[in-house]
Amino acid sequence: MMFLAEVVIAIALTLCLYTYVGYPLILRILSGSRRSRSVQPPGGSFRAWPQISIVIPVYNEAAIIANTLERILAIDYPSDRRQILVVSDASMDATDDIVMGLAPRGVELLRLRQRCGKTGAENAARPHLTGEIIINTDASVRIDEAAVKHLVSAFDDPSVGVASGRDVSVSNLDDHLNPGEQAYVGYEMWVRDLETSLSGIVGASGCLYAVRRDLHMSSMPEGLSRDFAAALMARERGYCAVSVTAAICYVPRGTSLRREYVRKVRTMARGLRTLWHKRILLSPSRHGRFAWMLWSHKLCRWLTPWTVLLAAAAVAALTPRHWWAATTLAAGGAAAFLTAIGWIWPEGRPLPRLIALPSYAVSGNIAVLHAWIRALGGRGTALWEPTRRGLTSRAVDRASRPV
Repeated sequence: MMFLAEVVIAIALTLCLYTYVGYPLILRILSGSRRSRSVQPPGGSFRAWPQISIVIPVYNEAAIIANTLERILAIDYPSDRRQILVVSDASMDATDDIVMGLAPRGVELLRLRQRCGKTGAENAARPHLTGEIIINTDASVRIDEAAVKHLVSAFDDPSVGVASGRDVSVSNLDDHLNPGEQAYVGYEMWVRDLETSLSGIVGASGCLYAVRRDLHMSSMPEGLSRDFAAALMARERGYCAVSVTAAICYVPRGTSLRREYVRKVRTMARGLRTLWHKRILLSPSRHGRFAWMLWSHKLCRWLTPWTVLLAAAAVAALTPRHWWAATTLAAGGAAAFLTAIGWIWPEGRPLPRLIALPSYAVSGNIAVLHAWIRALGGRGTALWEPTRRGLTSRAVDRASRPV
């Protein structure tokens, strides 16, 4: 019994170390022996920029949609070469009226009569798109003025089918609002850079990514995640997906651990169903290196919390005989206590770093377990309640200021 407990702990530790340390290290070693993929800076004034369509699915975003559209209208891209389409998922507030007020400036509105979720809204938009390149983004984020040109420039490489923006986590109130989220976003962007330098990323950022028209025209079941699936469909069609470091998208951090938890459960449940839908790409015999990267980046991360849960039970069984087991169990209890504090912490108030880091890690792993249950169960994931995360110009200015 004791031996079995030790084996379970060893497996959990090995999987965790491989997923978060070993995999990036292997990527770094492999990419070091190859010429890194790079995206050329945007061309000069004589460049013939392609027609693009910027798609923004929204649901009840009256509080922020005007500011979001003003920023999109101000991006550095020829105004006669872009289409801006807002897809209202049967919004019940003043969102539609605000969008229609910007029609003279080239903003289009597609209103859906009944809610069908983000992917459903993106599906409905397809017949109305005019661009060669489709840019997908969210109402709650802010796109850097040069980001779209950087994304479009990635398609100068004919092998690129999807180009993903670089998420930069910024706060509205304080730099330490959610340092756990900030650290994780930074880590994720680093891993995507490594994957890009090797052979391409396995999933795009839902906040900002671009895709070739022929790839985007494929229908997607409403309960799946199109941004994740875009990179998978690109691989199936012989393209690769890349992360474009210069295409910056400012993403506001969650104002509470509870909101972030709900968002993660929804996102990962959709991701799990998307992976199952495209499970053929997990076959090493058919897809080689990409299958390994998909296993390592996605599935291993989503399996780790289950092994940690088993390891916790094993540690508890070893506690009477080993001091290190008792110490580990005590540390786990402390992390759980700090997570409970973070869970009830008043929304919008800065969360102390001592509480934020462990609580974000623990709640994130619990969210994975919850997502598995939700994905395997009968509960749908098509409809989405957008995460309400405020973002001021001051926060963006501070994040974009040269160091």
